[in-house]
Amino acid sequence: MRTSFVKRENVPVEWLVVDAAGMTLGRLSSRIAYALMGKGKPGFSRQTDIGDHVVVVNAEKVRLTGSKAETKTYFRFSGYPGGAKFTSYKELIQKEPEEVLMHAVKGMLPHNRLGRKMAKKLHVYRGPGHPHSAQNPRAWAPGKLT
Repeated sequence: MRTSFVKRENVPVEWLVVDAAGMTLGRLSSRIAYALMGKGKPGFSRQTDIGDHVVVVNAEKVRLTGSKAETKTYFRFSGYPGGAKFTSYKELIQKEPEEVLMHAVKGMLPHNRLGRKMAKKLHVYRGPGHPHSAQNPRAWAPGKLT
């Protein structure tokens, strides 16, 4: 028997719109990563990027459970001695709510060239509007994984 692999050109690319208002950050992020990788498609293989584009609106309304909103911190390092920077979740959600969701989803994608390519298909916006209406995105409820 021969194994058949699907080529990127033969898979239709969809655009999905997700409203993040009131959704839990981790659950939403894992379902978005699932769609970006294309795991719900029949021709899925790890070495091929056959995922869809995902547009997330209302990123500032995502929520955390328990006491994570007060205790969660994000870490950056400049590469210089003493160059560690810590930012709390509360600061980041006020200043750049898009980064909170991008950070969570990127951590769930492969950590290689293919994962960076998949991350470029994630478009996150604060507020209900987005500039991708020309792509005819379909509304997607992330409770379902397809």
